[in-house]
Amino acid sequence: MTSKIKVDNINKVSDDTTIIKKCGSTTTVGSGSGNTVVVCGSTVTIGRCGGTVALASGASQTGFGRTGTVDWQTGSIKTGDFTAANGEGYFVNTTSGAVTVTLPSSPSAGNIVGIADYAGTAANNNITVARNGSKLEGGTENGVINRNRDAITLVFVDVTQGWLAVNDNETSFIEPKFVTASGGTPSTSGDFKIHTFTGPGTFTVSCAGNAIGSNSVDYLVVAGGGGGGGSNSPGGGAGAGGAGGYRESPGTASGCYSVSPLGTSPAAAIAVTAQAYPIVVGGGGPGAPSGVGNAGNGVNSSALGISSAGGGFGGSPNAPQIPGNPGGSGGGGPWQSRPSNVGTGNTPPVNPPQGNPGGSGSGAPGYAGGGGGGATGTGSTTTSGTGGTGGAGATSSINGTPTTRSGGGGGGGNTGGSGGAGASGGGGNGGAQPNGAGSNGSSNLGGGGGGGAGDVSGGGNGGSGVVVLRYKFQ
Repeated sequence: MTSKIKVDNINKVSDDTTIIKKCGSTTTVGSGSGNTVVVCGSTVTIGRCGGTVALASGASQTGFGRTGTVDWQTGSIKTGDFTAANGEGYFVNTTSGAVTVTLPSSPSAGNIVGIADYAGTAANNNITVARNGSKLEGGTENGVINRNRDAITLVFVDVTQGWLAVNDNETSFIEPKFVTASGGTPSTSGDFKIHTFTGPGTFTVSCAGNAIGSNSVDYLVVAGGGGGGGSNSPGGGAGAGGAGGYRESPGTASGCYSVSPLGTSPAAAIAVTAQAYPIVVGGGGPGAPSGVGNAGNGVNSSALGISSAGGGFGGSPNAPQIPGNPGGSGGGGPWQSRPSNVGTGNTPPVNPPQGNPGGSGSGAPGYAGGGGGGATGTGSTTTSGTGGTGGAGATSSINGTPTTRSGGGGGGGNTGGSGGAGASGGGGNGGAQPNGAGSNGSSNLGGGGGGGAGDVSGGGNGGSGVVVLRYKFQ
């Protein structure tokens, strides 16, 4: 049989005070101030009014986290820099000058700090909230209270986000910073600054900004177009130069302007740091001289780690025949060329592709040259006496105006046919019989040069490239 002891109250021997008392549904343990435990139904009360409940040295607690409030230190208004303590709220008086509040070091999850503008002067004399090694709203910028009478409560959540605001603040209190830079020819479009480089230069970033303001730069990098092939045949035409390689970011980082189909993922705006970035703008390749010798590829352009390849030169019907050359976009083949005699595009390969191949020239009875490849289209393969048209360029509004660049050149024509049309985007037109030289590609559009036609006729020069950079500056 199990033993039982039945009592209602237990008293001390020394002074007969009650240690445990049972009264109805309530049981009280202890009699001294701060040593009382009251169990009443589902409610347990520890300590008395005016008493203290303390953990023993080395003990820890669970399940007793704070309720999301702080103990406001109304008896100690802060007027100078200080380090906050977990669980406390501070009124900060910036009447005499700005104040920096440093958050607790090595905080634990659930730590909480409150900060309030005491005198309504934070707009003029800001309260800086120094993160003290922890993240603040997921970033590595210090916070700032810069609105009069503003107040903020911060809770440390975890190492990923760090301190987060939990009161009803309208916006992040991280001060926005914006990219500040110089170089090239600057212009503005609303809140966005544009730097255009038509030749080599330096893009100097003096402030890298932050995620709240801006910290990345959209880009357009166009290489020089390839030169057109020359003709040494009284009844034939040469291939056209391919357009310079065309690479651009999606445009979403600086105003969501319209971009070409090449401004797609994985292309992305470039995060910058405060430093000087060299800018290279490639020149156009030379056209073949009067049917003798090779034309030349365009020169590469580069900026912020993005490089675009110069366009491939157009093929010439010399003896032996010179095929179109590969490049950002490939050069077109000369008359009597085979598909293997055209220049491939997107060379070297990048994703999204920077260009397309050139078109093949025609044999008998056409004898005309193929068009050069463009940023978004392949050069035309001709089957008649008219030279092939250049491959289509790409259109972007990065400079505030829709502009087409990197169009392929037109192939040289044969007797009874005309020269091929250069594509929109700076492609030069092909030459026409008799002895018509190819036209040059347009400067700073990266177009390919047109192919020559007839005996001893030269190809057009490729157009030079361009670099355009854009970012939010306010």
